[in-house]
Amino acid sequence: MTDEIKQCLNVWVEGTWSIDKKGFVNVKGDVRTVKFEKYQDKIQFGTVTGNFNCEYDLDRNNLNTLKGSPKKVGGNFSCHANRLISLEGCPKEVGGYFRCSNNNLTTLKGSPQTVGGNFNCSNNQLTSLEWAPEKVGGCFSCSGNRLKSLKYAPKTIDGSFYCNNNSLTSLEWAPEEINGEFSCGENELTSLEGMPKGITNLYCGCNQLKWDFLGIKGKLYA
Repeated sequence: MTDEIKQCLNVWVEGTWSIDKKGFVNVKGDVRTVKFEKYQDKIQFGTVTGNFNCEYDLDRNNLNTLKGSPKKVGGNFSCHANRLISLEGCPKEVGGYFRCSNNNLTTLKGSPQTVGGNFNCSNNQLTSLEWAPEKVGGCFSCSGNRLKSLKYAPKTIDGSFYCNNNSLTSLEWAPEEINGEFSCGENELTSLEGMPKGITNLYCGCNQLKWDFLGIKGKLYA
């Protein structure tokens, strides 16, 4: 490993880092990368016990790939607002939240298999939720995409579910149960049939609904 790479790690890592026999950089603490795109071919992270941040910033990152990212992150992982078209190379396990919003993603292939916190893939170019985690420990947001169906959405959400501002015509395949808000506004819905159980608040404005909301508990924002 070159002195330049060591200097980068010393700047990026808040905690301690080491290199294992396979050449993976393991971190006890947090990582906040700077110009990661320049070093992705030279650094491969293994396990990061804390957070890993490679978000876009004029002075920090401008990524079109997640090559070199950790295999496992104990805290949060954010690659928000880069130029990503794929999640290939991202962690397979994230203990906290996973944020890949505001990129150019057309697929979730490569996304983590387990996410302990929120999962945010909003404001991309997704036409399908295939490859999304089956269970999310927090909220799930897929707003601002090009979805026509919620097929492959997680079955269980331990927080709120946001699918507003898509092109949905049906709530078929929506999660069976959530524990929070359900936001499906700004779509092309004519019915709320298939809506999850466990909703605390509902937002369904800017659709083509017939306004039959009998049986819904909590607040309604339409």
